[in-house]
Amino acid sequence: MEILIYRSDTEKVLLKNIIKHTYSDIITMKCQKYRRGNMLSRYISSAMKKARYEILKDDNSFYGEIPGFKGVYANSETLEDCREELEEVLEEWLFFRISKNLAIPDINGIKLEIKEVAV
Repeated sequence: MEILIYRSDTEKVLLKNIIKHTYSDIITMKCQKYRRGNMLSRYISSAMKKARYEILKDDNSFYGEIPGFKGVYANSETLEDCREELEEVLEEWLFFRISKNLAIPDINGIKLEIKEVAV
């Protein structure tokens, strides 16, 4: 599967994913950079900046979610653990949506787009 990620016409990254039939079978992702910087990392970083956190009253744990990313949330005893877990959930959510050829929301002008699916 090839995925074209771009922020503008001058910044492009081509990701080649080797994906088996299910999400759990994702075995590797290689990134070929056409410009400096990793656009996938920028995308994740931009999404994480939109994260919202709260302390749950029933157990004083931290809950975090990213608006616009349905199903991406985390809960942990510390804020730092919650942030780390939320980022991991976001990455897994992205890989799952890519493997199923599902739409991924644009973040701060960064668009993840599936260019071609190899059969």
